[in-house]
Amino acid sequence: MTKTDKISTEEKILDAAKKVFVEKGKAGTRMQEIADEAGINKSLLHYYYRSKEKLFSAVFKFAFKKFAPGIENVFESDKDIFEVIEIFIHSYIDLIRKNPFIPTFVLNEINKNKTSFITETIKEAGINAEKYIEFVYKNIENGIIKETDPRQLIVNIISLCIFPFAGRPVIQIIAFDNNKEEYERFLDTRKKEVTELIINSIKK
Repeated sequence: MTKTDKISTEEKILDAAKKVFVEKGKAGTRMQEIADEAGINKSLLHYYYRSKEKLFSAVFKFAFKKFAPGIENVFESDKDIFEVIEIFIHSYIDLIRKNPFIPTFVLNEINKNKTSFITETIKEAGINAEKYIEFVYKNIENGIIKETDPRQLIVNIISLCIFPFAGRPVIQIIAFDNNKEEYERFLDTRKKEVTELIINSIKK
């Protein structure tokens, strides 16, 4: 098996695992179902991932990194806070739109799993809030934005970005009469809507 074949097989397994874990959760998933979804035999699946726990951990860590992305590099640039907010919101909504399974999957599994597993995942994801908090306070001290709690700000941003995807089944039915095309057009305008709402809430 070449290196390329190995990467291709591993990607196929992870894609299949994402689909099955999202549909059935960790507890309700069997390794055979993942092997069937990936189009491989169970022994090959075990060659790459020796247990369901290891495979689930790989899928969850992938999803969590997307769910709570680090944007430390943006804070080290010379961009102003309003540009940083716009970049974050636009890229985050685009990312979730490409991976719509992430919000519900991550939130469901966080509620089911042990705190130690979540703590380990956060550490391995390399998420560092210190630079973000320092960046926000610096903008407050310089009189660029209103006095605000950085934690409230980031939770507001992430919530406004995620909810249309986590709550899609309900929103699509209630607000769009289950019209998928209309809902997609709504998502097209969501980035601008959230950006303006957040910036206006902190701008002096």
